[in-house]
Amino acid sequence: MAFRSPFPLLYTEDVGRLLRFYTEALGYEVAYRYPEDPAAPAEFAQVRLNGSGLALGSPRDPLHGLPAAPAGAVATFELCLACDDVDAELARLRRLGVRVLHAPESDGGERAAYVADPDGRPIMIYADPA
Repeated sequence: MAFRSPFPLLYTEDVGRLLRFYTEALGYEVAYRYPEDPAAPAEFAQVRLNGSGLALGSPRDPLHGLPAAPAGAVATFELCLACDDVDAELARLRRLGVRVLHAPESDGGERAAYVADPDGRPIMIYADPA
């Protein structure tokens, strides 16, 4: 058996809100949306960034939904995004109202900061040394 096209599925109570965040703030492109009608509330979506995929779905989907983690639970998922300039990207995200979890720091030549998606999941933005 050969597996292919893996992607993590993030459960959220508001698929549309998370879809707007990942596309508008982080530059993902919509690869699939259900329902397709943009006027209807999104129930499931797949997004892509430079060939990597991510899915967003309701925890109540009868096909593959699981209960959402309770508020304050330890994060079991962290998205890591490379960029050229951590400080510039963090400033842009702040202007968009994105919550900053950890200010930029440099360690071992890597500069990194953390922000949160609308459901509070951590996202590390980092730049390797040039």
